[in-house]
Amino acid sequence: MKKPSEFRVDIGPGEQTTALVYASGEPRIGAALILAHGAGADQHSPFMTDFADALAALGGDVITFNFLYTERKRRLPDRAPALESCYRAVIAAVRNQTASAQRALFVGGKSMGGRIATQVAAADPRLPVAGLVLLGYPLHPPGQPDRPRDAHLPGVARPMLFVQGTRDAFGTPDELAPILGRVVPAPTMHPVVGGDHSFKVSGRDKGKQAAVYGEIQGTIARWMSAITSA
Repeated sequence: MKKPSEFRVDIGPGEQTTALVYASGEPRIGAALILAHGAGADQHSPFMTDFADALAALGGDVITFNFLYTERKRRLPDRAPALESCYRAVIAAVRNQTASAQRALFVGGKSMGGRIATQVAAADPRLPVAGLVLLGYPLHPPGQPDRPRDAHLPGVARPMLFVQGTRDAFGTPDELAPILGRVVPAPTMHPVVGGDHSFKVSGRDKGKQAAVYGEIQGTIARWMSAITSA
């Protein structure tokens, strides 16, 4: 796979972070997807690089980035306003630097990264976002279903694709279903049978796990293509 190109994003006075662009293969979808990392890993984690590589090969320009706390090699995530500010700055930079993003820009991410994307989209209905790709949406902390993170979801008001493992301790497809039933436009749910928060299934069969990831990646590419074409 072609090595991604790198660029710097100005976040605020004296603050920058690193973004990586995985250029699309053929045939091109004609869209860009910003994928943000989860709380416990940066954009160089195997999950992030594997998904970015695969989705680029399927025709999308994929952009990943580090939130400032991971750029500074810190372990604890920043508070939501700082995370959201970083994401907004990346959106602006990607729209300026990536031609496909001016046609159709999708945002999202893994776990926390996806949640921040939904908060940014919900806060600004004028933001030019075609849809959101949410990989393991953290509906609630593990073991704490009484602390849902869903109040803002109806405000997103764009197409959303939820990829959710049926063993996800942060929220299963069944837990999300009644919440998403109140959201317009109706979100798309892709359940990963037997998958955990990172869509890992039981057993040590690497071929089976690769097939699970491949199915997810194909679903994302087809979903983006359908929205872009429409």
